[in-house]
Order: sequence, then C-alpha cells, then structure tokens
Amino acid sequence: MIISRTPYRISFFGGGTDYPGWYLKHGGAVLATAIDKYCYITCRYLPPFFEHRSRIVYSKIESVSAVDEIQHPAVRETLRFLDLKRGIEIHHDGDLPARSGMGSSSSFTVGLLHALYALKGVMPSKHQLLTESLHIEQNMIKETVGSQDQTLAAYGGFNHVNFMQNGDISVRPVIMTAESMHYFNDHLMLFYTGIKRTAADVADSYVPNIQDKKRQMRIMKDLVEEAMLVLSKGDNFSEFGSLLHEAWQAKRSLSPRVSNSQVDEMYEAALGAGALGGKITGAGGGGFMLLFVPPECQDRVRETLKSQINVPFRIDNTGSQIVYFQHEEDYSKLEHHRNQQVVGDFRELSEVEGSE
Repeated sequence: MIISRTPYRISFFGGGTDYPGWYLKHGGAVLATAIDKYCYITCRYLPPFFEHRSRIVYSKIESVSAVDEIQHPAVRETLRFLDLKRGIEIHHDGDLPARSGMGSSSSFTVGLLHALYALKGVMPSKHQLLTESLHIEQNMIKETVGSQDQTLAAYGGFNHVNFMQNGDISVRPVIMTAESMHYFNDHLMLFYTGIKRTAADVADSYVPNIQDKKRQMRIMKDLVEEAMLVLSKGDNFSEFGSLLHEAWQAKRSLSPRVSNSQVDEMYEAALGAGALGGKITGAGGGGFMLLFVPPECQDRVRETLKSQINVPFRIDNTGSQIVYFQHEEDYSKLEHHRNQQVVGDFRELSEVEGSE
C-alpha cells in the first residue's frame, strides 16, 4: 500500500508563458507557489481474487480487465508509460475540487506517477517526476497544458521558474526571511467562485493563437521580474498587489473566456472592500479567486464575499511526497497460478468439445 501527497499551486505572475508553444520560441517565466492543500493517491497491487483486473476510484469508479479500457486519461497513460503488468487499485482524494484552477490535474499525474514508482520500489527525483509528468500530459494525453503546474507539484515551495527555449526548466526558490514570508502569506486570500471549468478548454481559446498575443505575453513575463524586485525589499508588499491587478488585466485580454460577468463582479467588490489586486487562478474562467489584501482589510473583504467559500492556506515547501509505504503480500506467484489454472480449464474444455 502506497499513499502519495502532492500539493496544489497558485500562480502569481507569468502564467501563459509556460506553454511550450510560447517558451520554446521566446522563453518564459512564472512566479508561483505550492500550497498546503493536497491531492492524495492511494495505490496497491490488486490481489487476484476479483473478476476485474484493475479498479480506479475518483469521481467515478472504474473496474476494468485491461489498461486500454480505462477512461481516466492520466491513469491510463501513466500505467502505459510505466508498463505495469499486474492488476492495480488506485484511489484519489483531494482537498480542493477539480477543474478549479489550482493545478489539480497535474498534481494528480505527478502524485500518481510518484505512487506507482514507489509501488515498484523506485525513488524518482523531483526532476524526473517533472519531466515524465510533462511527457505524459503534453505528449501522451495531448492536453493543452503549460509546464508550471507539474513543476510546482513536483518541487513544492515558492519559486521563480524559468522556461528555456531549449526546453530546460530552472527552479529557483524565492529567498525571504521567515518573518517576511509569513507576513507575505498573511496578505493572501483565496475564495471559491463555485464555477467549474476545464483549464484546457479555456486555454484552447487562446493558446493556439498565442503568437498573436506577444504584447500581453511580454507584459506578463516582465511582471515576474518586477514582482521579484518587490519581494527582495521584503518590507512593503502593497506594490505586489498592484502588480497582480496589472497582470490580471493583461490576462483578461487574452480571451473572452478568461473572465465573465460573475468573476468581474466579485473582483470589483473585493477591490472596493480593500483588496489591492488579484486574479482567477489557473487558465481563468472560474474556479478560485486569489486576492492580495492587507490584513486590516480582510474582515471587510470576507464579509463582502460571504457567499463564496474562503479557503485559508499557507505556502507548502515539500512538493510531492510518499507519506505512507508498506510492503504487501507478493501475489505474483498466486496470480501466475491463477493464469495457469485458466489455461488448464480452457484446454480441458477444448478437449471435451473436441470429443463431441
């Protein structure tokens, strides 16, 4: 039995420049953090006592006889990638809802990959989890996803991530005193809009034509460096909120699907209550709204948005981890015996039919 725990993420600046279609030509950068809200994956080899070979439990329950029958794309392609021959049982649990802009699909893929490696007795590096999860999502599933979600899920932490034109990814932690980091975290508020959407669907509204959005993309990348400069001072973060507002306006201009009237009303109400800036997390369209709010204004913002769920959080520094590991009974010989029995039964049946 293996249990992996993989964090979700919040992206502050640079989102969009992490799509390969952009950064392989121009380079990209994001400023983002993992948070203490997690995706949990439990897996084990399935004993050979069941009619089905594998069982996958998430918002649906799948009981299948072959990998090709699995409907969940990340499960199916990850099992194919690792070429697992034995039957398996996989359960997913998450602290936050799916399709909410917190990088949940990539956290799932990274966490599943990590858990399955542990099941095989292998300890992958963070870099290996990153590169292989990117391959699974971008090349095998062919999702329209960027590369920051997998990076934060694998590495954890508050990071300045650079995406190179040669495909390399550089992960540099943001350096701040513990006191400054705590004070910075105290300015962050997260609200659930209640609007579910698929990130790839929103991204498909602007990523295919991303080369036509050069002005907005360059603004978003430049804001990463400006935000890093604000953080380096470590004493007054109000300008960080203003930069978030500027970045949100640039991102909204990428596509009409990035925002909507409900999101705009929420955002304007939050600004009126004292928020300095904010954004919809992820590709946009719904999910969670991140706000940068001075601590003395937070009660007023919370009251203004009382119809939405406020989710307190802290920065996570761990990345994907195996939090439970237990060797199981080796059923491989028993499974082999069962397979031999099936073959024997088939031969016996054939001989009987042949004699008739």
